[in-house]
Amino acid sequence: MTKADPRDEHATCGGFDRRGFLRLSTAVAATGLLAGGLGGGLAFADALTREQRDRMTPEEILAEMKKGNERFRSGHALHDYRKQQKASAGGQFPAAVILSCVDSRAPAEVIMDLGIGEAFNCRIAGNIADEDILGSMEFACKVAGAKVVLVMGHTACGAIKGAIDNVELGNLTGLLAKIRPAVQATTFAGERSAKNYAFVDAVARKNVELTMALIPERSPVLRDLQAQHAIQIAGAMYDLETAVVDFLPGAQRTG
Repeated sequence: MTKADPRDEHATCGGFDRRGFLRLSTAVAATGLLAGGLGGGLAFADALTREQRDRMTPEEILAEMKKGNERFRSGHALHDYRKQQKASAGGQFPAAVILSCVDSRAPAEVIMDLGIGEAFNCRIAGNIADEDILGSMEFACKVAGAKVVLVMGHTACGAIKGAIDNVELGNLTGLLAKIRPAVQATTFAGERSAKNYAFVDAVARKNVELTMALIPERSPVLRDLQAQHAIQIAGAMYDLETAVVDFLPGAQRTG
Protein backbone atom coordinates (compact mmCIF):
# COMPACT_ATOMS: atom_id res chain seq x y z
CA MET A 1 0.00 0.00 0.00
CA THR A 2 1.34 3.44 -0.92
CA LYS A 3 1.84 5.74 2.06
CA ALA A 4 1.40 9.48 1.92
CA ASP A 5 4.59 11.48 2.28
CA PRO A 6 4.39 13.36 5.63
CA ARG A 7 5.77 16.42 3.89
CA ASP A 8 2.48 16.61 1.99
CA GLU A 9 0.80 17.95 5.12
CA HIS A 10 2.66 21.23 4.48
CA ALA A 11 1.94 21.35 0.75
CA THR A 12 -1.77 22.08 0.68
CA CYS A 13 -3.52 24.76 -1.32
CA GLY A 14 -7.20 25.68 -1.11
CA GLY A 15 -8.00 22.57 0.95
CA PHE A 16 -6.44 20.08 -1.48
CA ASP A 17 -3.12 18.29 -1.15
CA ARG A 18 -0.77 19.15 -4.03
CA ARG A 19 -0.14 15.46 -4.50
CA GLY A 20 -3.79 14.55 -4.08
CA PHE A 21 -6.64 13.89 -6.46
CA LEU A 22 -5.70 15.21 -9.92
CA ARG A 23 -2.46 16.23 -8.25
CA LEU A 24 -1.47 19.74 -9.25
CA SER A 25 -4.79 21.20 -10.42
CA THR A 26 -5.41 23.50 -7.47
CA ALA A 27 -1.76 24.30 -6.83
CA VAL A 28 -1.09 25.08 -10.48
CA ALA A 29 -4.14 27.32 -10.71
CA ALA A 30 -3.03 29.14 -7.56
CA THR A 31 0.38 29.92 -9.05
CA GLY A 32 -1.11 31.02 -12.36
CA LEU A 33 0.67 28.33 -14.37
CA LEU A 34 -2.53 26.81 -15.71
CA ALA A 35 -3.52 29.90 -17.65
CA GLY A 36 -0.08 30.42 -19.14
CA GLY A 37 0.91 26.82 -19.77
CA LEU A 38 2.42 24.28 -17.41
CA GLY A 39 5.94 24.90 -16.17
CA GLY A 40 8.62 22.20 -16.01
CA GLY A 41 9.57 22.54 -12.34
CA LEU A 42 6.62 20.77 -10.74
CA ALA A 43 6.76 17.02 -10.15
CA PHE A 44 3.82 14.74 -10.82
CA ALA A 45 2.29 12.99 -7.82
CA ASP A 46 2.19 9.32 -7.00
CA ALA A 47 -1.12 7.44 -6.97
CA LEU A 48 -4.05 8.73 -4.94
CA THR A 49 -3.84 7.62 -1.30
CA ARG A 50 -6.61 6.70 1.12
CA GLU A 51 -5.91 9.79 3.21
CA GLN A 52 -6.08 12.12 0.22
CA ARG A 53 -9.32 10.55 -1.06
CA ASP A 54 -10.97 10.53 2.35
CA ARG A 55 -10.28 14.23 2.92
CA MET A 56 -12.35 15.15 -0.14
CA THR A 57 -16.11 15.59 -0.25
CA PRO A 58 -18.19 14.33 -3.20
CA GLU A 59 -18.70 17.94 -4.27
CA GLU A 60 -14.95 18.55 -4.34
CA ILE A 61 -14.37 15.38 -6.35
CA LEU A 62 -16.93 16.49 -8.95
CA ALA A 63 -15.31 19.93 -9.07
CA GLU A 64 -11.94 18.32 -9.78
CA MET A 65 -13.49 16.26 -12.60
CA LYS A 66 -14.73 19.48 -14.17
CA LYS A 67 -11.28 21.05 -13.86
CA GLY A 68 -9.78 17.94 -15.40
CA ASN A 69 -12.02 18.25 -18.43
CA GLU A 70 -10.95 21.87 -18.80
CA ARG A 71 -7.31 20.79 -18.77
CA PHE A 72 -8.00 18.08 -21.35
CA ARG A 73 -9.68 20.56 -23.67
CA SER A 74 -6.88 23.10 -23.30
CA GLY A 75 -4.11 20.56 -23.83
CA HIS A 76 -2.78 20.83 -20.27
CA ALA A 77 -3.37 17.30 -19.01
CA LEU A 78 -1.17 16.31 -16.05
CA HIS A 79 0.15 12.77 -15.84
CA ASP A 80 3.06 10.46 -15.31
CA TYR A 81 1.20 7.19 -15.85
CA ARG A 82 4.22 4.98 -15.32
CA LYS A 83 4.90 6.53 -11.93
CA GLN A 84 1.24 6.15 -10.96
CA GLN A 85 1.21 2.54 -12.13
CA LYS A 86 4.12 1.68 -9.89
CA ALA A 87 2.69 3.60 -6.93
CA SER A 88 -0.76 2.01 -7.20
CA ALA A 89 0.41 -1.59 -7.67
CA GLY A 90 0.09 -2.29 -3.94
CA GLY A 91 -3.39 -0.82 -3.46
CA GLN A 92 -6.05 1.49 -4.86
CA PHE A 93 -8.23 4.22 -3.37
CA PRO A 94 -10.33 5.67 -6.23
CA ALA A 95 -12.52 8.66 -5.51
CA ALA A 96 -15.27 7.86 -8.03
CA VAL A 97 -16.88 5.17 -10.14
CA ILE A 98 -17.86 6.22 -13.66
CA LEU A 99 -20.49 4.48 -15.79
CA SER A 100 -19.87 5.39 -19.41
CA CYS A 101 -20.37 4.06 -22.95
CA VAL A 102 -17.97 1.74 -24.79
CA ASP A 103 -17.57 4.31 -27.58
CA SER A 104 -13.85 4.51 -28.37
CA ARG A 105 -14.04 8.31 -28.64
CA ALA A 106 -15.33 8.81 -25.09
CA PRO A 107 -12.79 7.39 -22.61
CA ALA A 108 -13.92 8.96 -19.34
CA GLU A 109 -10.55 8.91 -17.59
CA VAL A 110 -8.82 10.64 -20.50
CA ILE A 111 -11.39 13.36 -21.13
CA MET A 112 -11.53 14.27 -17.42
CA ASP A 113 -7.75 13.98 -16.97
CA LEU A 114 -7.93 11.25 -14.32
CA GLY A 115 -4.83 9.27 -13.47
CA ILE A 116 -4.26 5.59 -12.72
CA GLY A 117 -5.92 4.71 -9.42
CA GLU A 118 -8.26 7.72 -9.30
CA ALA A 119 -11.51 6.28 -10.69
CA PHE A 120 -13.24 2.97 -11.32
CA ASN A 121 -14.60 2.80 -14.85
CA CYS A 122 -17.65 0.72 -15.86
CA ARG A 123 -18.09 0.75 -19.64
CA ILE A 124 -21.07 -0.69 -21.49
CA ALA A 125 -22.88 0.33 -24.67
CA GLY A 126 -25.42 3.01 -23.88
CA ASN A 127 -24.12 3.40 -20.28
CA ILE A 128 -26.94 1.29 -18.88
CA ALA A 129 -26.95 -0.04 -15.31
CA ASP A 130 -27.71 -3.76 -15.27
CA GLU A 131 -27.28 -5.94 -12.17
CA ASP A 132 -23.60 -6.61 -12.92
CA ILE A 133 -22.86 -2.90 -13.27
CA LEU A 134 -24.76 -2.21 -10.04
CA GLY A 135 -22.74 -4.89 -8.28
CA SER A 136 -19.54 -3.27 -9.54
CA MET A 137 -20.71 0.10 -8.24
CA GLU A 138 -21.56 -1.41 -4.87
CA PHE A 139 -18.03 -2.78 -4.63
CA ALA A 140 -16.55 0.56 -5.70
CA CYS A 141 -18.48 2.55 -3.09
CA LYS A 142 -19.26 0.27 -0.15
CA VAL A 143 -16.06 -1.79 -0.19
CA ALA A 144 -13.46 0.46 -1.83
CA GLY A 145 -14.73 3.84 -0.61
CA ALA A 146 -15.53 5.77 -3.80
CA LYS A 147 -17.67 8.84 -3.06
CA VAL A 148 -19.07 9.76 -6.49
CA VAL A 149 -21.12 7.69 -8.93
CA LEU A 150 -21.05 9.46 -12.30
CA VAL A 151 -23.24 8.34 -15.20
CA MET A 152 -21.85 9.79 -18.43
CA GLY A 153 -23.52 9.61 -21.81
CA HIS A 154 -22.26 11.17 -25.03
CA THR A 155 -23.47 12.76 -28.24
CA ALA A 156 -24.11 10.75 -31.43
CA CYS A 157 -24.33 7.52 -29.42
CA GLY A 158 -24.69 4.42 -31.59
CA ALA A 159 -26.49 2.47 -28.87
CA ILE A 160 -29.05 5.24 -28.55
CA LYS A 161 -29.56 5.21 -32.33
CA GLY A 162 -30.02 1.45 -32.24
CA ALA A 163 -32.64 1.72 -29.50
CA ILE A 164 -34.52 4.37 -31.47
CA ASP A 165 -34.47 2.20 -34.61
CA ASN A 166 -35.45 -0.98 -32.71
CA VAL A 167 -32.31 -2.79 -33.88
CA GLU A 168 -32.14 -6.53 -33.18
CA LEU A 169 -28.78 -8.32 -33.17
CA GLY A 170 -27.91 -11.21 -30.90
CA ASN A 171 -27.32 -10.17 -27.29
CA LEU A 172 -27.43 -6.52 -28.33
CA THR A 173 -31.21 -6.85 -28.66
CA GLY A 174 -31.67 -7.20 -24.91
CA LEU A 175 -29.24 -4.39 -24.14
CA LEU A 176 -31.02 -1.93 -26.42
CA ALA A 177 -34.34 -2.86 -24.80
CA LYS A 178 -33.00 -1.32 -21.58
CA ILE A 179 -32.52 2.02 -23.39
CA ARG A 180 -35.97 2.18 -24.99
CA PRO A 181 -37.69 3.61 -21.89
CA ALA A 182 -35.54 6.71 -22.44
CA VAL A 183 -36.73 6.94 -26.04
CA GLN A 184 -40.34 6.83 -24.90
CA ALA A 185 -39.75 9.30 -22.05
CA THR A 186 -38.01 11.93 -24.17
CA THR A 187 -40.11 14.98 -24.95
CA PHE A 188 -39.12 16.28 -28.39
CA ALA A 189 -40.95 18.46 -30.90
CA GLY A 190 -38.96 17.55 -34.02
CA GLU A 191 -38.41 14.38 -35.99
CA ARG A 192 -38.10 11.40 -33.64
CA SER A 193 -35.63 9.31 -35.61
CA ALA A 194 -32.02 8.16 -35.38
CA LYS A 195 -31.23 10.40 -38.36
CA ASN A 196 -32.04 13.45 -36.27
CA TYR A 197 -28.97 13.96 -34.10
CA ALA A 198 -30.76 16.48 -31.91
CA PHE A 199 -33.27 13.79 -30.98
CA VAL A 200 -30.51 11.21 -30.48
CA ASP A 201 -28.73 13.53 -28.05
CA ALA A 202 -31.97 14.34 -26.23
CA VAL A 203 -32.60 10.63 -25.72
CA ALA A 204 -29.02 10.12 -24.57
CA ARG A 205 -29.47 12.80 -21.93
CA LYS A 206 -32.78 11.32 -20.80
CA ASN A 207 -31.09 7.93 -20.62
CA VAL A 208 -28.52 9.39 -18.23
CA GLU A 209 -31.27 10.89 -16.06
CA LEU A 210 -33.24 7.63 -15.91
CA THR A 211 -30.10 5.65 -15.09
CA MET A 212 -29.27 8.07 -12.26
CA ALA A 213 -32.72 7.42 -10.79
CA LEU A 214 -32.52 3.67 -11.38
CA ILE A 215 -29.26 3.18 -9.47
CA PRO A 216 -30.58 3.87 -5.94
CA GLU A 217 -33.93 2.32 -6.84
CA ARG A 218 -32.38 -1.06 -7.68
CA SER A 219 -29.44 -1.00 -5.29
CA PRO A 220 -30.32 -0.81 -1.58
CA VAL A 221 -26.58 -0.66 -0.86
CA LEU A 222 -26.09 2.51 -2.89
CA ARG A 223 -29.40 3.95 -1.71
CA ASP A 224 -28.26 3.64 1.91
CA LEU A 225 -24.90 5.26 1.15
CA GLN A 226 -26.73 8.06 -0.64
CA ALA A 227 -29.04 8.60 2.34
CA GLN A 228 -26.01 8.79 4.62
CA HIS A 229 -24.47 11.45 2.38
CA ALA A 230 -21.53 9.10 1.81
CA ILE A 231 -21.93 9.26 -1.98
CA GLN A 232 -23.40 11.46 -4.67
CA ILE A 233 -24.94 10.15 -7.88
CA ALA A 234 -24.33 12.60 -10.72
CA GLY A 235 -24.80 12.72 -14.47
CA ALA A 236 -23.00 14.19 -17.44
CA MET A 237 -23.00 14.35 -21.24
CA TYR A 238 -19.80 14.37 -23.29
CA ASP A 239 -19.80 16.22 -26.61
CA LEU A 240 -17.68 14.37 -29.16
CA GLU A 241 -17.10 17.51 -31.22
CA THR A 242 -16.31 20.10 -28.55
CA ALA A 243 -14.79 17.73 -25.92
CA VAL A 244 -16.93 19.42 -23.25
CA VAL A 245 -18.27 17.30 -20.39
CA ASP A 246 -21.59 18.93 -19.48
CA PHE A 247 -22.53 17.99 -15.92
CA LEU A 248 -26.27 17.74 -15.36
CA PRO A 249 -27.57 20.18 -12.75
CA GLY A 250 -28.13 18.73 -9.31
CA ALA A 251 -26.61 15.47 -8.12
CA GLN A 252 -29.01 12.79 -6.92
CA ARG A 253 -28.65 13.02 -3.16
CA THR A 254 -31.24 12.38 -0.47
CA GLY A 255 -31.65 13.49 3.13
